[in-house]
Amino acid sequence: MNIQAAYNTWAETYDAVLNQTRDVEATAIREMLANIACPEAIEIGCGTGKNTEWLATKATHLTAVDFSAEMLAQAQAKATSRNISFQRADITQEWRFVNRPADLITCSLVLEHVSNLSFVFQQASRTLQPAGLFYIGELHPFKQYQGSKARFDNGHGIVELECFTHHVSEYVALAKSHDFECLELREWFDDDNLAGVPRIISFLFRKSS
Repeated sequence: MNIQAAYNTWAETYDAVLNQTRDVEATAIREMLANIACPEAIEIGCGTGKNTEWLATKATHLTAVDFSAEMLAQAQAKATSRNISFQRADITQEWRFVNRPADLITCSLVLEHVSNLSFVFQQASRTLQPAGLFYIGELHPFKQYQGSKARFDNGHGIVELECFTHHVSEYVALAKSHDFECLELREWFDDDNLAGVPRIISFLFRKSS
């Protein structure tokens, strides 16, 4: 099952089933961007809208993007803010969903499904205003080394999605090569158990001005 089909199938139960990765990343983005406000924001991988309404309070206008039509339908059904525009798009292709330069781009639990991160960084850099911010929150590569990946029960068995491991050094090197500086890097643990393996890694990059 390809990524798009998998998320279309997963959309119906995505919010209802316990998902530590989803929930820990939701905490990460809210803490990392707590003091951010901006005119124009883009949410990459809005999914069922777990972060969308919150992000809409941080921006004058938010473009929420996802590859899955069914995930987008779930997000749109929840949306009450009038400053949100929803777009279905494949971020591994040219970002034609961008209508105006952005001040903030967020990318949540998407990049493990993307093999070529350089293209994503290039498009983000092209899209952002000078000094614009790029937030990334992903399953920690330490978890991936242990075999963790996006998976769900479709009622007939466990479906594992195609995933790619991206090392911390890869994120940092690509950011630098596309004119970003790293403002913050944080690791997030289940139940704040610092003796365990971190579940989420998050970055806040700033495009050079």
